[in-house]
Amino acid sequence: MRIAVTGASGFCGFHVVRAAVAHGLDVVGYGRRPGPAGRHVHWDAAVADPDLTGVDAVVHCAAAVADLPPGSAAEAGQFAVNVTGTERLLRAAAGRPVVWVSSASVYDPRIARESVREHHPTEGGHLNAYGRTKAAGERLALAAGAVVLRPRAVYGPGDPHLVPRLLERVRHGRLLLPGGDVRLSLTAVQNLADACLAAAGTGRPGNRPWAPGAYNIADARHYRRDEAVRAVLAAHGVHAGLHHVPAPLARLAARTGRVPGLTPYAVDQLSRSVTLDLARARSQGWRPLWDLDTVLMLDRAAPAAAPPGTAGPA
Repeated sequence: MRIAVTGASGFCGFHVVRAAVAHGLDVVGYGRRPGPAGRHVHWDAAVADPDLTGVDAVVHCAAAVADLPPGSAAEAGQFAVNVTGTERLLRAAAGRPVVWVSSASVYDPRIARESVREHHPTEGGHLNAYGRTKAAGERLALAAGAVVLRPRAVYGPGDPHLVPRLLERVRHGRLLLPGGDVRLSLTAVQNLADACLAAAGTGRPGNRPWAPGAYNIADARHYRRDEAVRAVLAAHGVHAGLHHVPAPLARLAARTGRVPGLTPYAVDQLSRSVTLDLARARSQGWRPLWDLDTVLMLDRAAPAAAPPGTAGPA
C-alpha cells in the first residue's frame, strides 16, 4: 500500500512517516522539504494541488501553526494553508481515503471542556487564528467524508512548541503558571502517529479504515498540570519552583500584551481543565500505548532523531 503523508518534514508528519516505514508501507512525503524517509514530492499547500498519482490513501498533517490573534492580518497566511490548502488536498484526493489531522483547539472554549466528546461545538469562540482556521478546514474535510483526528497538546521528540515554550518561561529558578492546578489531556506524538495509520486502515494486519467523522486522540490517562510540568522540567535538568498566578490576572496580562509571548490562548490552555473522551477512537480498536513517563524515559535513554524547528498540531 502506498500512503501519502503531507507535511512530512513537520513534527507530526515526520513521526507518521517513520511509523509507516516501520510497518513496511510505501511512503511518499509531500511538503516543501523532504521527510525522514520515502520519496519526496514538493508541495506548497498555499499554492497548488498536490499530484497524488499512484497513492492509495492520504494522511494530511500539513498545517500552518502559530498563536496569532483571530482577525489579525497574519491570519490570511494560516487560512491559505489550513483552509484553502485543505480544499486543494481534497480535490486531488478524488475519493481516496483521507485522514485529516486537526486539533482540539477547534473546540469552543466558552463551554466547559472536561471529558469533551466530538459533538462539542466548534463553530466559534476560538482564541486564536489557528483554532479558527483549523475548524474551518476540518468542516471541509468532514463534508468530504474524511476521518478527522483531534489531538490535544502534542508532545514528544522534536516538539517545536509545547516543551520549548515551557522551558523558555523559566526565570531565575521560577516558573509562573496561570491559576491553580487543573486536569489536562496530552497527546504523545507516537500515539497520534499510530492513530493516523490505524484510521487510514494501515499499520497493523487486519486494520480497516475508520468510519468518516471526528475522533479525539490523546494519551490514555489525564494529567495533573503541575505534576506533568515538574516531570518535564526534571527530564530536561531544569530546577524551578512552580508559582501560581491568579487566572484573572494572567488573562488581563495576556489581553493587554504586558507579558511578551503570553496570549489568551496560552492562558486558557494552562488554566482550565481540558480533557478528551476517547470512546469513539477506542471503538475502532485503537489504544494509546504511550504516555508522558514512557516518552520522557525514551528521551533520556536515547534522544531520537527529530525534525529541527518544525511545525505540527497543537
